[in-house]
Formats: sequence, C-alpha cells, structure tokens
Amino acid sequence: MSAAQKEQFDYIIVGAGTAGCVLAERISAAGHSVCVLEAGPKDTNPLIHIPAGYIKNIYSKTLTWNFVSEPGPGVDNRSFSLPQGRVLGGSSSINGLNYVRGQAVDYDNWAKAGNPGWSYADVLPYFKRSERRLGSPDSRYRGTAGELPISDLDWHHPVSEALVEAAVAIGIPRNPDHNAARQDGAGYFQRTIHRGKRISAARAFLSKAMKRPNVSVRTNCQTTGIVFEGRRAAGVDYIEGGRGGVRKSVSARSEVIIAAGALNTPKLLQLSGIGPGDVLQRAGIDVRHALPGVGNNLRDHYAVRMVSRIKGIKTINNLVQGPALSIQVMRWLLGLPSPLAISPSLVHIFWKSDPSLDRPDLEFACAPASFREGVVGLLDKHPGLTLGVWQERPESLGFAHVKSRDPFEPPLIQPNYLTHETDRRSLLGGMRLARRLFRASPLAKYMDAETSPTPDLESDDELLAFARQKGTTVYHMIGTARMGPADQPGTVVDHELRVHGIEGLRVADASIMPSMPSANTNASTLMIAEKAADMILGRAASADSRAA
Repeated sequence: MSAAQKEQFDYIIVGAGTAGCVLAERISAAGHSVCVLEAGPKDTNPLIHIPAGYIKNIYSKTLTWNFVSEPGPGVDNRSFSLPQGRVLGGSSSINGLNYVRGQAVDYDNWAKAGNPGWSYADVLPYFKRSERRLGSPDSRYRGTAGELPISDLDWHHPVSEALVEAAVAIGIPRNPDHNAARQDGAGYFQRTIHRGKRISAARAFLSKAMKRPNVSVRTNCQTTGIVFEGRRAAGVDYIEGGRGGVRKSVSARSEVIIAAGALNTPKLLQLSGIGPGDVLQRAGIDVRHALPGVGNNLRDHYAVRMVSRIKGIKTINNLVQGPALSIQVMRWLLGLPSPLAISPSLVHIFWKSDPSLDRPDLEFACAPASFREGVVGLLDKHPGLTLGVWQERPESLGFAHVKSRDPFEPPLIQPNYLTHETDRRSLLGGMRLARRLFRASPLAKYMDAETSPTPDLESDDELLAFARQKGTTVYHMIGTARMGPADQPGTVVDHELRVHGIEGLRVADASIMPSMPSANTNASTLMIAEKAADMILGRAASADSRAA
C-alpha cells in the first residue's frame, strides 16, 4: 500500500498501556482522530478485574510480555522474569494496584537536570487531574474529579495493624496519606480498586475514548517500525494477528506517539533505526538517526522479601486456600471486604536506611501472607508475614537493546541489579530495619520464627549474599528513553517529550523518566501521559482542565 493509500489519523499511539489509554482519552476528547495499536488482546479476562487475580496474571502467557533478563553480575548471575502488561490497560491491568506518587524532590530534580516544567509544582496538577480520591482528601494535594478512583484499604488484619504499631515503636511515624505533604512514615497503601474490582487505565480512560467515532483501538497489532518522510515520523507499519499475520500501515497527520513501555519503546525506536549505532549495526539495522541513549539508563527496583512464620492467628495463607476460599469468593461476590479485593501489599513503610539521610530511601511493601521460597503466587500452608523492601532510587544502570531485525524477538535486557554500591548499602540497611520491625514489641507477640532469611545470617556479607541469591525485581522498569537537553549525553527526548533530531515523534511513558521516582511507577506514568497530552494539545496545566 502506498503512502497516499494508507489510512490516516491525526495521531497514532503505539501501546494501549497506562500512558496510551490516558493519551487516547485526552487527545480524542479534544476532537482529534486517534488510532491506538496494542499488541495484546482486549481486557476481557475476568481475572484482570479481580484484584487477587494479580497472582495469576503476572505469569500469564497471553496478558504479559514474557521478557527475561540476562544473567546479572551483581546477583550471582541470576536471570529474572520481567513481565510487562500486554493487554488493553497494559501493566495497569496486571500490576499490584498500589498508587504511589513519590517525593516532591524527585520531580524537582528532574527539572534541575534540564527539564523545565517538570518540577513538583509543575506536575502536581497532572497527578490531581487523573484521580478521583475517595474519602476526605486534602485538596491541596489530591484530586477528586478524575476518572481513576483511588481508594483506601477496606479489609484489615490485626497483624497489619501490629506492623504499623511496630514501626511507630521504633520511631517511624504514622502517615495517613503518603501521596500528600510527606511520604515518610507507615500506614496503608492506597489502591486503584473500587467496589472490589481493579480499575485499570483501560477501564478508567480508554473505555471513554472508545465510545467516540474519532477513535480506533486495534488489538493483536504488533508495531514493527516507524515510517519516515525525511526526518519526520509519518506513520507506522504493523502486523495484525501475530507472527505470520497481515502486514498493514497507518499514517499520522500530526504525530506518532510511542507509549509502549520501558522495554518495548526503545526496541521500537531501535527497530526503526534510531539508537546507538553499534547496537543497530550488530542487529543488522540501518542507522537512520544515531541516538546513543536509546535503550540505556534502564533502572528497576530490586527487592528482598523478609518472611516470618506467624502464630496465634490466621493470615491470608489460611483464608484463601482450601475450603476457606469459597467463603472469600462469596464475600467478594456480595461486595463485602475480602482478601480477594485487596492489593498484594497492604502496609507501606517509607523510611531511611541510615539516620543521616535527609529523606527516605526505602520502601517496604508488606502483607499478612507468605509465599513458598519467597515467590509470589504460591502461598505457604502456615500463617505468614512478608516485608518486601527495596532501595527507592536505584543507581544501578542497565540497558534494553534490540537483538535483530525481527520485531517479534524480545530485546536483550540487562538491569544490572546491585552493581552500584549505594544500592547494596541501602538494601542492607532495609534488611536490618525489617528485623527491627519483626522484633518490636507490638509485632513480636505474633512472631513464631524468622524464616527467610533465618536469624543465623547476621553479618553484612551474609545478608548481602542472601539479597543476591533471593532478591527479585519489582517490575518497575524506567528510563530507557531518558528526558533531557539534546546536548546532555544519553538523553533521548526533550522536555516536551519530542525525540531529539526527529520531527513528529514523541515518547510518553515510563521510559522518559530521567531517574527513578521514590515510588511504584504507575502513578508517575499517569502523570506523564496527562502532561504529554497538554503539551500535544498546546494547553496549560490545570487539575480540572479536561476537554469537553
């Protein structure tokens, strides 16, 4: 099909994940025609919408990209499964449902790195725009008119409260809203759950856009490359139906927007000839535009799960296995509080690995449950408690590089976990803090035994060896299309998310983050998409400014 015969839309969005769903809604609401290309299926799988379905969906062969990392030099040459959402809603359809914005200074640092308009004051209206914070929020920080409901935990457990009290006992204050004035403290996670069901970006945003005649959402469509007219991105090629499917093209009158995530976005750019020259040449791809930063600056959270056996009370382990599960299913069906309608982590603790630090560098994600060998998905038969902990702002840098010209071949992914001393030092402090929490008096009465790691592992070397052997990803990949000035080495997009040196091409997803926010990454990705939409549409920021 010639360029003149291609279907035309004002905007093409590659990827119907968190960012793509928001962009489709905002741009189409302003009257522009939009084509959204998603490699995965529709979000009809019922397990997507049951929060507890996370345990199954994270390993799904149909709902995720089944990426695997290269053996890591800092983690005893272990490889990791790196699932990313491959379905309408993307990772917001399979993730752990917790909503965490991070710390104000995270975004101030983005602005200081040469990205005007990205300070906390600049991005706060975009955080507020997306959300419908339920309850009685502080309007200075929280939004109440957005599409995405953010709810408080409605199912509580005595061990969860004992953990919060244990944090208070060792000097960590309670914090009722970790997304408001301050992050530091202990409390309960806020979630993208409403009336017992997951609210993904597809349900909150894309479902609205799909009702408009100017929107075409196409599933099972793998984008294979960007089509250029000179230095301008003029459209994309894609294959409908998987390998061996029908080859098609679509053109963009205004822009192509890549929102495929921190692993697939750099892969698509590289397949299109944009990236490090040596990487492209090794893969047999002609260099259209040498941009060394594409695929580099990969960061991810690396967690250690500290596990204990609990006594004297049933935990989630007992409540959702065997005959007890039928009771919880009935409660969920009746709309009653149930462990089937919660996020995998209930309690948060944001604190410092070292008292000399000026702000928290640790996130704990905790639940009254434990998994065999610390692996999510297979519950222990006995009552348990898990404290997962990670360094909030990892300094270890990795990469995601295309291997060949085959668009269906996964990229080569090397996160380089724990290769930076700061990450090792912070994680070690987090593991020691977890032990203090286990042994604090409010929680000690429930403790039967520390099972992983066992108490005999005590020295720094022993604990770090455990971290290398048993730690795992938190699935928070970012940074592979880093935002920054064109004259700054390693940057890929400018502060308006336009790819350096190419016209009509933007990136709007977690890959543009210059550094990791002190948070799970979904909330920040929503914010990026909201801000990108305003930049595309030429609008000023306002928490309430949504197109009619």
